[in-house]
Amino acid sequence: MTASLNDAALELSADFTGASARERLEFLLEFSDNLPALPPRYSEHPDLLERVEECQSPVYLFVELDGDTVHTFFSAPEESPTTRGFAGILNSLLDGRSASDVLGFSEDFTDTLGLAEAVSPLRLRGMRAMLFRLKRQVREKQSGTRD
Repeated sequence: MTASLNDAALELSADFTGASARERLEFLLEFSDNLPALPPRYSEHPDLLERVEECQSPVYLFVELDGDTVHTFFSAPEESPTTRGFAGILNSLLDGRSASDVLGFSEDFTDTLGLAEAVSPLRLRGMRAMLFRLKRQVREKQSGTRD
């Protein structure tokens, strides 16, 4: 059985906060390496993705809603492992979850990872922006206001 979103987030937060600053960066690198590639429907049509302007690196995302199931898609450059790591974390936690779980997910989640001493506040702001945009896209798709 899959852990609830809150349980998975708590477990991930505990892993991060129980590690040294260097180990936290290594965890980010692991998430960066595990970020899935875009499927052709998006890699061949990058205009469908939304840019996350708050990120220092060019990060793009898109949400699909299949019934009540959220599917997340990210594009972030390989030479930006911190940003890719943030995208990988959000993808690992939110992809395949229900829309209500995603919309109810804490916007303060980034603060629970203990990354403030390891990465800049600007980078943390970028991760929050990714989460904000994901939630907005879910709401729009639920209401039918965006394709």
